[in-house]
Amino acid sequence: MYKFINGGVTAPQGFTAQGICAGVKAATNAAITGSTVPQELPLNGKRDLALIYCDTLCNAAAVFTKNLVKSDTITVTKNHLKNGKAQAVIVNSGNANTCNADSVEKAERMCKIASDVLGVNAEDVIVASTGVIGEILPIEPIEKGAQAMRGTLSKEGGTNAAEAIMTTDTVKKEMAMTMELGGKTVTIGGIAKGSGMIHINMGTMLSFVTTDAAVSSEMLEEALREAVEDSYNMVSVDGDTSTNDTLAILASGKAENPEITEKNDDYRTFVSGLTEAFRMLAKKLAADGEGATKLLICNVSGAKTKADAVKISKSVICSSLLKAAMFGADANWGRVLCAIGYSGADVDVKKVGVSFRSPKGTICVCKNGAGIDFSEEIAKEILLEKEIEILVTLGDGDSTAEAYGCDLTYDYVKINGDYRT
Repeated sequence: MYKFINGGVTAPQGFTAQGICAGVKAATNAAITGSTVPQELPLNGKRDLALIYCDTLCNAAAVFTKNLVKSDTITVTKNHLKNGKAQAVIVNSGNANTCNADSVEKAERMCKIASDVLGVNAEDVIVASTGVIGEILPIEPIEKGAQAMRGTLSKEGGTNAAEAIMTTDTVKKEMAMTMELGGKTVTIGGIAKGSGMIHINMGTMLSFVTTDAAVSSEMLEEALREAVEDSYNMVSVDGDTSTNDTLAILASGKAENPEITEKNDDYRTFVSGLTEAFRMLAKKLAADGEGATKLLICNVSGAKTKADAVKISKSVICSSLLKAAMFGADANWGRVLCAIGYSGADVDVKKVGVSFRSPKGTICVCKNGAGIDFSEEIAKEILLEKEIEILVTLGDGDSTAEAYGCDLTYDYVKINGDYRT
């Protein structure tokens, strides 16, 4: 139904992008430490400002954090998307523009800056910020940086945009895929950022997705909400839901497939592809958790209900004790059962089975809620790999779920011990 290809947010027809080092992070850090604020646009350094643009007005939709404390970039973007339309995205890293008296004003100003540079209506701009909370957003670097990007947006610039939205991320997260809809080849592309403060509960994770599929705004929002449930909402790095979580999608319609206006076969194909696209990015977020050395995937089968499967899978990958055990390659299966027990799911613990799997093999460590004999040496070899699956079987029903997380390491504390200063 679909296949992954090289590329990112500019892979679909009509989209270009760019990212630059504008000095937002440097100016914010200078304000925190009381040092001199840089006056000139940096010529090098870590990118911290991105623009994404489509050459036509798109149908658009977004979902946001459910944290009651949220960035006013979300307030502004929600207002701009009331008509289901957008043509551009402007996003900065290094400063979350959250919990500030002037945050709405700064978010609106960013939209106006993008409007001037790209020649679009300010109301058709999606805005987002990520970084330190509670520090005044320096607008001058954003204005200078956006002006410097005038005329430079390109297909190749998508990877620079992916870099520009990173904070403590160590790698860029981008993807692209194609699928067939109505006899036409449709492309989906996307970028994401997120490493810490990740316990996604959509409605500091940001993701911007583009497609050239023809989809009505109403169906685009429906598809987005469906796809996010089995992908982004199944990710947790540290149990903290960010104030800035934003997932936005723009559809140019340039693939010229029959427009999806109802929940038909094409709609279901689109949702399936979108879900897989989000899963790929979700796994990249989890694998790049702050200080992480391993991607953890908890696969639950045999639950009474989908809700129970979700509760259990997320409870397991959120367990700090289990995450620490995975860092140490310790097959401490009791911590898996413990997490299942407090998950709130309706489960018969006397039926639970647990196995660990990696490229080195699979080992069963628990049957019918009790430990069994297994080789600690083989288990350790399996758990030393970079990707670990925790397989939980319940024997209570037919429902399944899969959640994504990472191990808990010394470096997580180091990173967050001085994140602001």
